[in-house]
Amino acid sequence: MTAASGMPGRPSLWLLPAAAAVVLLSLVAAVFLGVVDIPATDVISVLTGGGSPEAHSIIVEIRLPRIVTGMLAGIQLAVAGLILQTITRNPLADPSLIGVSQGATLTVTLFLLFTVYIFNPGSNTVAELPIAWLPVAGMVGGLAAGAIIYLLAFRLELSPLRITLCGIAIGAVLHAIAIGLIAGWGSARIEIILEWISGSLYARTWDHALFLLPFTVTGLAVLPLIYRPLVLLQFDATVARSFGLAYRRQFSVLLVISCALAASAVGVVGPIVFVGLVVPHLARFLAGRHFPLVLPMTVVLGAIVVTLGDLVGRLAGGAEEVPIGVITALLGVPVLLARLRKGP
Repeated sequence: MTAASGMPGRPSLWLLPAAAAVVLLSLVAAVFLGVVDIPATDVISVLTGGGSPEAHSIIVEIRLPRIVTGMLAGIQLAVAGLILQTITRNPLADPSLIGVSQGATLTVTLFLLFTVYIFNPGSNTVAELPIAWLPVAGMVGGLAAGAIIYLLAFRLELSPLRITLCGIAIGAVLHAIAIGLIAGWGSARIEIILEWISGSLYARTWDHALFLLPFTVTGLAVLPLIYRPLVLLQFDATVARSFGLAYRRQFSVLLVISCALAASAVGVVGPIVFVGLVVPHLARFLAGRHFPLVLPMTVVLGAIVVTLGDLVGRLAGGAEEVPIGVITALLGVPVLLARLRKGP
């Protein structure tokens, strides 16, 4: 089938190599550019094992870990968004639709509230906050929210519409509780939670990248296995079952995969908005009707969007960098409006 409504010709001959080249260029730009101006020769020296201690610290301990963390999170959020949009047959679906982002936000808020404010009321600096446990807290909350929505929808026959409605309702409640707690906290110590809620790669380390790596690798490894179910789940349940698909089981498996990918990513970098929504649409636009290209393009574009978004935020904000969540929102809103004008 040709890309009649997408990109003309045979995009498979050039699309993925071009996208891979853009990933490489994005990585190079993110390493060489930043708030601190480091000469290109010094950057190259660091990357080849030399360089000054100052340049080594900035490149190896600050820039590279946040770049790798961002790429991994971008891949996970984008793939999670593609899966959700496909199985719910909702072009506006993303991880917030099933309450993952809101659940993670609530658990991170509760974690900081109880461990910092209640049990350690004298703590006022970011360094004293239990930052290392935030990814775990966020991931557990995101998975719990997804599980609640799945169980509710399961009892209501697990239709895509009910998944959407349950996700919107539960997500709204969880978000309202989290915002209420933050507003009631009324302390300068909410700085870290506000930064996390905005979606940020600030101060991300190699530990964060290593936390995400198993989820990303596992997610990429199962993509060939879920390809056929993902294709068939684009259709109504009756049509999918006519092709021999165990509809409920495959729907459940894909929903669990998307929740795990989204929850682990949100736990580390916060709810970076619109990545899960925008990237799958960009992949479909570039791949046209060549659905076998949509999955790999989603993976590549997820890494590109987050890497370039973070770079723009760093360069635009200077020392007070703009959180990547703000950048992706500025990109995502026009895409969302264009999608709404196009219709379902």
